[in-house]
Amino acid sequence: MKRMIIATTITLFLAGMWAFASSKPTVRTFKSQKASFKLHTVSAELHHPWGLAFLPGEGGYMVTERRGKLWHIAKDGQKTEIKNVPIVYAEGQGGLLDILVPPDFKDGDWIYFTAAIPDLQNPDIAGTEAFRAQLYVNQARLDKVESIFQQKPKVESDIHFGSRLVLAQDGTLFVSASERGDKQEAQNPQNHLGTVVRIKTDGTIPEDNPFINDPNILPEIYSYGHRNPQGMTMHPETGEIWEVEHGPQGGDEINILKPGANFGWPVATFGRNYVIGTRISEHTTLPGMEDPIWQWTPSIAPSGAAFYTGEKFSEWKGNLFVGALVLRHLERMEIEGHKVTHREILLEDFGKRIRDVRNGPDGRLYLLTDEQNSELLRLEPL
Repeated sequence: MKRMIIATTITLFLAGMWAFASSKPTVRTFKSQKASFKLHTVSAELHHPWGLAFLPGEGGYMVTERRGKLWHIAKDGQKTEIKNVPIVYAEGQGGLLDILVPPDFKDGDWIYFTAAIPDLQNPDIAGTEAFRAQLYVNQARLDKVESIFQQKPKVESDIHFGSRLVLAQDGTLFVSASERGDKQEAQNPQNHLGTVVRIKTDGTIPEDNPFINDPNILPEIYSYGHRNPQGMTMHPETGEIWEVEHGPQGGDEINILKPGANFGWPVATFGRNYVIGTRISEHTTLPGMEDPIWQWTPSIAPSGAAFYTGEKFSEWKGNLFVGALVLRHLERMEIEGHKVTHREILLEDFGKRIRDVRNGPDGRLYLLTDEQNSELLRLEPL
């Protein structure tokens, strides 16, 4: 009898030790050309997260999920859902998208986010909108939610919503708005399809916008001829806005935004038609249109972009990082001026869709994967 009790005790002890060991997060280490690092899981069990922003100090993180949920994630990974998020069009590629928290944020200040929003009269049509709202982290709620930009027209389509936000050095807000799958409309600046717009943080239009005095072009538009921009970041030294957009089967682009510029889609593009693979246009460049500084063919499906400015990975300082959805990797790009001089593929063996890439205020690099069970990840030096 005593032997049976001892044997049972040992069995239960070993089972408990196995369960404890199996519940510990796997240490995932990677070696790159210039730095070795490990992936640390900040928080898991996220459902197709889309955008990531940082709260100052020890405030933690704000993460959007495409299905319409906004989370405050504490430094220890604990998640709290934020109330009063608008109803979003969570179909196809639509839903709750990017989020921006100003670096000087205090509880109750304005934050900004984008979402696909259905039409009140016809829920089958939707468009990208930008919002501002007062965020009360301690009360887990938004207050005074205001729409500050509405993409016009709304379209019956569940693809190509963009959308990223960048707060420029002059305090204006850049919002990327895709062409909703109607590629010819990207060349029509009488609507917002295929554009990047520039507005003030209250939704009013800056007086120095490039088309402010042109009655034939919408005054919010900063640039047009874009397809589906899902990466946008500010260069830490020049203040230029760098934009990354999807091509179809090829012709993913990195562009440096210029006021009033036409970036060519679909009349000047490296893109290819789905399935048959033929070129969409015979032109890759045309007079009066801006060329990309980089293009990927075949497509990597880029989403999220950030310049690294921290000290934790000094070898990476000034590099541009771009996430890949289809090819499931993180791309590191060395930049000189406006040229990509070297590329390295990271996390290819990790095999996850990378939705967002952020340069953290703590000197680390952060990622969001894009799965039904996704993670907020932090790259730590070894």
